[in-house]
Amino acid sequence: MNHNKLDFENIIINSKNILFIQDIDGVCIPLVKDPMTRKLESKYIFAAKDLEDEFFVLTCGEHDGPRGVNRIVERSLNSNITPKEKGLYLRGLAACGVEYQDNNGHISFEGVSKKEVNFLNKVPELMRPDFETIVKKIFPNLDQEEINSHALKSICETRFSPTINFNSLFDLVEEDSEKRKLIQRSFEDMMKNIIYKAECQGLKNSFFLHISPNLGSKNGNEIIKLSTKNDIGSTDIQLLLKGAVKDSGVLFLLNKFIYDKTGKAPFGRNFNFRDSPNSLKEKVDFCKNNINSKDMPTIIGIGDTVTSKKNINNLYLRGGSDRSFLEFIQLLGKEFKSNNKIIFVDSSSGEVNRPSTKISGLNGISDEEDHLKFDMIFQNGPREYINWFIEFVKNRSKIKKNLI
Repeated sequence: MNHNKLDFENIIINSKNILFIQDIDGVCIPLVKDPMTRKLESKYIFAAKDLEDEFFVLTCGEHDGPRGVNRIVERSLNSNITPKEKGLYLRGLAACGVEYQDNNGHISFEGVSKKEVNFLNKVPELMRPDFETIVKKIFPNLDQEEINSHALKSICETRFSPTINFNSLFDLVEEDSEKRKLIQRSFEDMMKNIIYKAECQGLKNSFFLHISPNLGSKNGNEIIKLSTKNDIGSTDIQLLLKGAVKDSGVLFLLNKFIYDKTGKAPFGRNFNFRDSPNSLKEKVDFCKNNINSKDMPTIIGIGDTVTSKKNINNLYLRGGSDRSFLEFIQLLGKEFKSNNKIIFVDSSSGEVNRPSTKISGLNGISDEEDHLKFDMIFQNGPREYINWFIEFVKNRSKIKKNLI
């Protein structure tokens, strides 16, 4: 962890209003190849609960369903009743800003049409025949049972974000980055075809592909991060609802936070991701026009998926699914002089090969011209972050009584 820990803590611990907005996978859960094996520490769950209205999650995963974080919470607490009764589910947004959940597991998803939900339900079935064709072509020696096993791990039937994950197939090619590239390109084509099928059913502006990690966007489409010898690159592609981006999620969460504190929702009670302005500048202006400075909390943004890579023209391509929401929080901090802070958790120590701050500094994550600056870096990953978070919450709880 970097040296300015005390300054950082003193600023946020003594602020009257603070708001944690935190990604999940790679931050409080170590990255694993099979999402069904994810683990969450119970002490962390209780700490998040103790922060009460000062804590939200913001994830591209999902809350409910067999792969949802709710199942991990239940496993961690050895009960599927206690989290609901004691309000121990992680509150906040899933599916990159679509699916809101409170601590008791009550879920809402404003701004989504029935037609869109119906199509999303069919996507895993649309993926299966194409998945089989691609796998047979790349791995002609696999038998049907093995193909079925990989399909089970690779096709994620998440409610608002059906996903194709490459990790299971990457295991078959080990260090062969050319084969990994072939897998990435083949499934990107498959997912583009799903978008085309949606358009044919009258859903022209409903969906987009979220690639994780990515190298930013070009013409509204996220750029896949192709595998190299030292970096696995993109590991999954999600079909998401248009407008479901994490920085729009920040607007939704801010609206909710301020409403809970003041009784007034700056963007209106029914504001959802589909009402959000597009660019970060428009989002900042939207906040300036609607939020009173005294109501703006000190926001602490926490993520692990941030990328930066030079292209052949010597220009940096910057992306990663956490970049936009962290940049937005940083910009709001400058605009409102609200001392916002950005935490980066190095998730390279998990099962998924990523650039490591211990080995190569911020190379592959950030660069000298990058506007996004980290106030604190947890080089030892989720374990170190969780220990810090639990301790911070204890101290915050003591101080909070004097701030009220």
